[in-house]
Amino acid sequence: MDDGTQARRVVLVGGGHAHALALQVLGRAGRGAVRVTLVSPEPTTPYSGLLPAYVAGLASRADMEIDLARLAARWGVRFLKGRAARIDREGRRVILADGGTVPYDILSLDVGIAPDLSRLPGAEAHGIPVKPIAAFAARWDAIRSRLETLPGRPAIAVAGGGVAGAELAMAFRTAFAGRDPAVTLVCEGEVAPGLNDRARRLLAAALARRGVTVETVPAAALESACVRLADGRSLACDAAFVTTGAAAPALVAASGLPCDEAGFARVRETLQLADDDDIFAAGDCAAMIGHPRPKAGVFAVRQGPPLADNILRRVAGWPCRPVVPQRDHLVLIGTGDGRAVAARGGRLAASGRAAWWLKTWLDRRWMARLRD
Repeated sequence: MDDGTQARRVVLVGGGHAHALALQVLGRAGRGAVRVTLVSPEPTTPYSGLLPAYVAGLASRADMEIDLARLAARWGVRFLKGRAARIDREGRRVILADGGTVPYDILSLDVGIAPDLSRLPGAEAHGIPVKPIAAFAARWDAIRSRLETLPGRPAIAVAGGGVAGAELAMAFRTAFAGRDPAVTLVCEGEVAPGLNDRARRLLAAALARRGVTVETVPAAALESACVRLADGRSLACDAAFVTTGAAAPALVAASGLPCDEAGFARVRETLQLADDDDIFAAGDCAAMIGHPRPKAGVFAVRQGPPLADNILRRVAGWPCRPVVPQRDHLVLIGTGDGRAVAARGGRLAASGRAAWWLKTWLDRRWMARLRD
């Protein structure tokens, strides 16, 4: 890549999973051709796949933390602690929340999502959003301590019947096993509708085995110490966790970037913005034109190396390659008792200790890739 010309300024905004992997490729292949800067609000970021294990007490905070600053230093990347407030495309610079600016030639965004609490009245005042994960992980110790000091059996509600809500509900049962917590998963209809039929049955069986109550009437509002259901009933709780709704990061709208109907940055198959060849976006903050996918970490992980490759190809003036996400992906749902439910596509489903072993092995391999 080093052709003797002046190094191009590549700025990575956000420490998401795609950027964590892209750092290695850029650091190895781009020295001399690029000067890479990683801008992130914190020097570490949590790996989303280990959040339920952390909540359950099966993994420590250190186990799930990716040390972005250390990773950047290892690969010759400048780390800048800061929060991007706006992208000035005309001036080709990132404007930070503190007023500072970072100039760029090539820019990439991997800033995740924001919680969308607007769909559930009272959620902002009385709910505990699980996204963004970094903010939730920072609060978890205090939340756990409060629940542990309550008299009697703690009552916990999880609003959101997707895979994330189901896995967290079982993690809460493990976290407070000595107190036999009353955990209720509040869904809108069936649990994890995105899974195939057999996988949903296995997950429902796991929830029942773990003592999680499933309420199929959706939440209408969160109130102080209770969840009000759509049929008028009230569900008493000491803590209400919200896993529903994902909003686009404010950076997209503030910068006037092209976006889909939900506000996420629209990117082509090359991960370049719909209207800008010099700005890329990956992970949950991006929506690929023609290839809608759920907001899942597996897609961000797979985007990391090709994202870096396309950045380097753009630097060199070569055409960028398409990065088409797979249609089906393996879902592994820990049940908090040494087992897991595995699902893929419309037919594959299994449950047991082997699935938990596979999930643990994949999580450890991913973390080792960023540490060793």
